[in-house]
Amino acid sequence: MQAKKLLLPLVTKTLNLNNRVVMAPMSRRRAVNGVPGPSTVQYFAQRASAGLIITDNTAVAANGIGYLQVPGIYNEEQKAGWKKVVDAVHAKGGKIFMQLVHAGRIGHPLNNEGNAPVVAPSAVQAEGVIRVPGDVHLPLPVPEALTTAGAKAMIEAHIQAAISAIEVGFDGVEIHGAHGFLPEQFLHPHTNRRTDEYGGSIANRSRFLLEIMEGVVAAIGKERTGIRLSPFAHINDLPPYEEEAATYTYLIDALQKLDILYIHLSALITNGQSSIPNSFLEDVRKQFNNLIILAGGHTAASAEALLQQDLVDLVAFGKPFIANPDLVERFRHNAELAIPNAETFYQGGDSGYIDYPAIYQLQSA
Repeated sequence: MQAKKLLLPLVTKTLNLNNRVVMAPMSRRRAVNGVPGPSTVQYFAQRASAGLIITDNTAVAANGIGYLQVPGIYNEEQKAGWKKVVDAVHAKGGKIFMQLVHAGRIGHPLNNEGNAPVVAPSAVQAEGVIRVPGDVHLPLPVPEALTTAGAKAMIEAHIQAAISAIEVGFDGVEIHGAHGFLPEQFLHPHTNRRTDEYGGSIANRSRFLLEIMEGVVAAIGKERTGIRLSPFAHINDLPPYEEEAATYTYLIDALQKLDILYIHLSALITNGQSSIPNSFLEDVRKQFNNLIILAGGHTAASAEALLQQDLVDLVAFGKPFIANPDLVERFRHNAELAIPNAETFYQGGDSGYIDYPAIYQLQSA
């Protein structure tokens, strides 16, 4: 199928994009001390033909880094590093949002700045191991349960990170409410066993994420604010739960009232099946009037089909962008896609990061 709508510009009152292709946020883990370096500047500039780039998940606090060498946005050196990235993408006519994350219980003190303890809504340990300095893999620790004041401080950290992102020139921010990180840990009854205002009912479990969204909207504007959600994906040791559909219905209702720019849904593909069925997309489309982005194993053809059905407005691509910096032009020419090297997804320096060749030059907008 020829990708037609996928390559058309998207024009809204507040955001104009050159095409409907989004570079999905991916954790490439090349930021030494959380600071994006010259290779990160080159990496994003190479991919500036995307309609919208969403950065690596970027830590909002020293105790929320999660994985080794994830970038941050909570100190001046990090901000200076990101400013160079933004300027390089804008110089090539691209648009770029920063994805803001606190990893919560998915992390290790050895990866956190100052060996800060891992925190979460409740002291519920995640299964599995995580890489720490020295290329050692250690079990995920039991997190410290946040106090009510601690939870509010984490909300404030997200808001301050959003302000910092706009200060360095980002076009907007995406709050990472997905993939089993801190906001979803509050949403989920397995990881949220609290009895204060942030635990118990759907409304209380949603409060942490919604207070982040309310604060960010107030600080930088609804037209610069998006969110990522991963309903039914069950990533990072989060099991299915009875109120899951009802939780997302409640959440999306509240996000519509906030009138944020977009909801970015992240689907997990298992045996060819998406964790997000089309029926759910149809429901979200009825509930939410602004932009909907979908990520998860898409080709140009499957993305085009979704756009033609008007189920989504934009489609995000992750792995294809790793090996194809000129992905948009390859779609335009129906060209073969290069295959990325999985061994360098999360480590490897410049190898597997900025050394994939482009076969097409960036088309002027």
